[in-house]
Amino acid sequence: AGPCGPSLPSSTPGAEQREKQYRAHAGFGDRREGVTGARTYFYADEAKCDQHMETFLHCIDASGGSSENGFSAIKLTALGRPQFLLQFSEVLVKWRRFFHQMAAEQGQAGRATLEMRLEVEKLQEALANLGVATKAESQHWFTGENLGMSGTVDLLDWNSLIDSRTKLSKLLVVPNMQTGQLEPLLSRFTEEEDLQMKRMLQRMDVLAKRAAEKGVRLMVDAEQTYFQPAISRLTLEMQRRFNRNQAIVFNTYQCYLKEAYDNVTVDVELSRREGWHFGTKLVRGAYMEQERERAAQIGYEDPINPTYEKTNEMYHRCLDYILEEIKLSRKASVMVASHNEDSVKFTLRRMTELGIHPSEKKVCFGQLLGMCDQITFPLGE
Repeated sequence: AGPCGPSLPSSTPGAEQREKQYRAHAGFGDRREGVTGARTYFYADEAKCDQHMETFLHCIDASGGSSENGFSAIKLTALGRPQFLLQFSEVLVKWRRFFHQMAAEQGQAGRATLEMRLEVEKLQEALANLGVATKAESQHWFTGENLGMSGTVDLLDWNSLIDSRTKLSKLLVVPNMQTGQLEPLLSRFTEEEDLQMKRMLQRMDVLAKRAAEKGVRLMVDAEQTYFQPAISRLTLEMQRRFNRNQAIVFNTYQCYLKEAYDNVTVDVELSRREGWHFGTKLVRGAYMEQERERAAQIGYEDPINPTYEKTNEMYHRCLDYILEEIKLSRKASVMVASHNEDSVKFTLRRMTELGIHPSEKKVCFGQLLGMCDQITFPLGE
């Protein structure tokens, strides 16, 4: 993951236009408010994060010693300073939104995310007209990359640019379509913030290695939406490294979110292109009241589906997509983390229709008794 910066100083152009959702807000500093079924960690210092890592290691060892192909869950807010996740999430969301803005400019508004393709020449012209980069500079972005070779760039190509760009530039700007101003996307970490990021990644690495050694599948829990883009991105980096031969690291997708299907399909496509095994825990979500209250008070769009029925529909849509991927490639695994009877029956029926046998252990069920206590078992046992 590329570096991202601390809160922009007030002297920085566009600083006041930062995304509301990804600012720290004192009124929501206690993330336990409105949450009854999920554990919340507060950042004390790096030593406390090391203690949390040791606790997670004990859990992995216990799971490995008590069952074959067991599971263990971790939370990234226990392994580092949440402010980093907040800042990095803002970067990722701004970058993705910029892609959608460019797609709309090219007449592709309303298309499914994976169907959007930016024509490279038009993209370069638009970047030059907006003042983001000259045509010569943007041509350099694609030099030595397998990007834009077909004359188009999709969201996965676009996402891969952010890493290489941060290595080449101290500051990248993106346009705010509402204000017409260019806003800073990134600035450098302070030395201490850079160390905090590296230590979080190191702790994740230690846990994933132990899980692989013990034959345990490591589930990274989903958290609040303003942390989740960074959590998912860091989890993808672990999947790239540890899921080459089987699904060891599992990302969690919250189907009460309006963008859940886009998130699932984009990440599945990335796993296809790069050849690793996609692993996911599929949940409905645990922070609805808190998310809605925060959105209403701070003034950004409610990220939650409007009704319970819409959430059910999203859950089954995402689940069906993953089951289809299991049928097609056998390089995907899913934990159906739901105590919803209809969802369990839906899964059983679709497995039969798609020819997915329980002995493959590609589908597991988790009956959630709160997000801290889980009973998990492979289907058919």
